[in-house]
Amino acid sequence: MNPTPPTAQKIEKHLEIHGDVRIDDYYWMNDRENPEVIDYLERENDYYEKMTAHTKDFQNDLFEEMKARIKEDDSSVPYLYNGYYYITRYETGKDYPIFTRKKGSLDAEEEIMFDGNEMAKGHSYFHLAGINVSPDNKLAAFAIDTVSRRNYTIQIKNLETGEIYPQKIELTTGGSTWANDNETLFYTRKDPQTLRSDKIYRHTFGSNPEKDVLVFHEEDETFRSFVYKTKSDRFIVIGSASTLTTEYRTVNANTPTAEFEIFSPRDRGVEYNIAHFEDHFYILTNKDDASNFKLMKTAVSATGSDNWEEVIPHRSDVLLEDFEIFKDYLVVSERNNGLNKIHIQRWDGSDAYYLPFDNETYTAYTTQNLEFNTNILRYGYNGLTQPAAVIDFNMETKEETIMKEQEVLGGEFNKDNYESERIWATAADGTKIPVSIVYRKGIQKDGSNPLLQYGYGSYGSTIDPYFSTTRLSLLDRGFIFAIAHIRGGEYLGRQWYEDGKLLKKKNTFTDFIDVSKHLIEEGYTSSEHLYAMGGSAGGLLVGAVMNMAPELYNGVVAAVPFVDVVTTMLDDSIPLTTGEYDEWGNPNEEESYLYMKSYSPYDNVEAKAYPNTLVTTGLHDSQVQYWEPAKWVAKLREMKTDSNILLFKTNMDAGHGGASGRFEALKEVAMDYAFLLDLEGISE
Repeated sequence: MNPTPPTAQKIEKHLEIHGDVRIDDYYWMNDRENPEVIDYLERENDYYEKMTAHTKDFQNDLFEEMKARIKEDDSSVPYLYNGYYYITRYETGKDYPIFTRKKGSLDAEEEIMFDGNEMAKGHSYFHLAGINVSPDNKLAAFAIDTVSRRNYTIQIKNLETGEIYPQKIELTTGGSTWANDNETLFYTRKDPQTLRSDKIYRHTFGSNPEKDVLVFHEEDETFRSFVYKTKSDRFIVIGSASTLTTEYRTVNANTPTAEFEIFSPRDRGVEYNIAHFEDHFYILTNKDDASNFKLMKTAVSATGSDNWEEVIPHRSDVLLEDFEIFKDYLVVSERNNGLNKIHIQRWDGSDAYYLPFDNETYTAYTTQNLEFNTNILRYGYNGLTQPAAVIDFNMETKEETIMKEQEVLGGEFNKDNYESERIWATAADGTKIPVSIVYRKGIQKDGSNPLLQYGYGSYGSTIDPYFSTTRLSLLDRGFIFAIAHIRGGEYLGRQWYEDGKLLKKKNTFTDFIDVSKHLIEEGYTSSEHLYAMGGSAGGLLVGAVMNMAPELYNGVVAAVPFVDVVTTMLDDSIPLTTGEYDEWGNPNEEESYLYMKSYSPYDNVEAKAYPNTLVTTGLHDSQVQYWEPAKWVAKLREMKTDSNILLFKTNMDAGHGGASGRFEALKEVAMDYAFLLDLEGISE
């Protein structure tokens, strides 16, 4: 006899705009202080526990299996910065990283700067971020969040004596940057209601933070602000960014109390990023309709856009994503036909080439390259069947040294046992949609394979093919894993993003559905064995797909899903809302409102059969508020006509990213996997 699922109280709320009325019976859940809200979440958690009690041992087995693959006493590849080698390491059995450094040589004595395990004691959630060492190497600013709402408190530690100074700077993004005087610290504060990062302050070491000087206030509610120092250490930079537009201000890092000067005034639709080298700034920009971006430069003394000169022109088939500057080399990160490319060229023009990569399911990216005067480029590489590696490449001799390859413990992993491929599905409008797939060798394309299809498709964020030790627990039990590179990301360039946002947002959802149909048609799986997964905006994706094509999927996992699109985008007091108008549209405008309403998962729940579904959230989530999935689940429970499983799990201690410790986070993966495997009748 199965336990009875919870039912939520219905209190009718009329929401009217543009002459259109929506009735929201669960609007009352938008109050985390209401005991009845907490009671509902706890009843759902209790129902989840009862419904999954038979998988508890299996969840634990999966957790132990995934944990056993991790090298518990792991450490990062050291990098040299300002006379010290910096290393992050983990100890066996411990959840949190330990941040260390060694002066001058890797043989020098280790200095422990921060031990996350000691600092996390007494906290159910803990995140240490923004470690920033002063130029004289004596002080470190750092930031802590113990609630998981991405509100960080900055403090300063004396690295010579170990003393943590009592001054606390509250409600920040966590990031900070030192001026060259070792006394002045710039940081970003958040609006306490919307959590928008809107103010840059200047703090003097040892002073009362209440006396910190406001140096910049971003008043446009669609922008966020941030501050950093250039790689050259010569400039402090304040950035302002919206979805479509950026603007920078600079001040000499040796004169931090001087006025910041605008680099080039904001121009709606023009994005640019800047880097300083010798007498010039280099600028990555989409100016003059360069939708895939181009590289320009300008003299330090004349930074306005009228003075910018072209270095690398715009190319319609190549997305220019990033660049690194060295004394003798320019390194450019590109994307061509969906694939990462790293291009290296000498400034004197005597040599230019691409790093060679030989498959279609990999990810490559430059990592810590903090020194100008070096021939060594450090980059990362991994793929669906290839564990992550950190590689030092000598740009002069073209020799590479693998500094570290991720170890997969447990004794059973052999990358030759797995196969990956990239295939193309055809969307309803004829567009070809790339799909990256990985599976254990030997599968038959007879429709019997369970397949987990993953997607995101928003903000121009690309889900590249990446290696995962946890995913092996699915692959080794017969699952295929597929990443759908749908419109709304930037996998195929900037236009791929433009075609999946605003009034073209539905392309994201129909692309995902068309990929599913293709996988079924090609025999990789069938609707009885197909599963969809997405988180945050990817939760919106799978929520919309559940309304549009529920018959294609046996199960869905929706993590921290953004499913109450219209109500959230009409509430400008909620974190992120105003900055999102250029992504989703502004529902205060009727056309955008009606389009959003036509796909918003919560607004389109109907009386029909839905797939088996697991929904997860965190009570303290600042990105997608907990009440969105809570309301959605309550409405699904009320409306759905099937007898399929619907489970809702709220982490009462966490936010958008889930549990903070590396092992606690693994337990959440084991929970998701046990749900999927249980639906396949796999219990060991």
